Amino acid sequence: MNNKLNLKHNEWTKSLGPQGGRLVLNLYERNHPIFRLAEVQEILGINHNAALQLVFNLVKKGIATRLKPGLFRLVPFELGFEREYLGNPYVVARELAGKDYYLSHGSAFDLHQMVTQPQLIIFVTTPRLIRPRTILGTEFKFVRCKAIDFFGITEIWVDKNEKIKISDLERTLLDGLKEPNYCGGITEVAKGFWIKREKIDFTKLVDYALRLQVGAVIRRLGFLMELYEIKLPQEINRLHSTLTATYQLLDPGLPAGGKFLARWKLRLNITPDELLNLVRT
Repeated sequence: MNNKLNLKHNEWTKSLGPQGGRLVLNLYERNHPIFRLAEVQEILGINHNAALQLVFNLVKKGIATRLKPGLFRLVPFELGFEREYLGNPYVVARELAGKDYYLSHGSAFDLHQMVTQPQLIIFVTTPRLIRPRTILGTEFKFVRCKAIDFFGITEIWVDKNEKIKISDLERTLLDGLKEPNYCGGITEVAKGFWIKREKIDFTKLVDYALRLQVGAVIRRLGFLMELYEIKLPQEINRLHSTLTATYQLLDPGLPAGGKFLARWKLRLNITPDELLNLVRT
């Protein structure tokens, strides 16, 4: 550690006090830079009010940041005092959501490297109803999912110490087809589909779509597979055989309009040529 950082570390340590120093040391040893009041009570053997007062002082000194009531994050000492610090927003999303969750929609598109534009909102899917929250300028949006539809989830490392749950590639595409507005619209979903077309397990993708039993997803998926010449007639027929007579918009976030495509029971409020031009170089 160089002299400048060593000086900052010593100043930071002195400001903690005995209990604060013990708490921070334990949190770092546990690799828990994001922590809850219950953990403070357990580490220090103190009651709720004492824990709350201690953490309030750490926040006031710029040693911790309050993420939400009862949830806090240590500020790395090298950043100095009186600085609010969020850290990796995907890790924060994990802590906000709790046990059952996965990073989804635009965030999953980003993590799977399927986007060409920066994603400004963190999307999390969970079976619970959680209100959206903005922390230090970052917006977290929670999408509710039926427990029966909670599948297609994997884990990835987002840094050397932290793993998060995320939709796998196929589920990511289906979530995008279900709610394109959470991914920047059907054009962004189509670009992601094209970018990853050689890595998609199309049998799994169709299995997932049929398991979800969402007619709009099945229609949009079948349409994109044919538009981008995915030559898997058996899988396309599996989708087509489930269609009902109801028409759906290709992009639900745009005004109704355009031609009716009888084969997939879609109203094309974005033209096929527009979607093809996205992937032409």
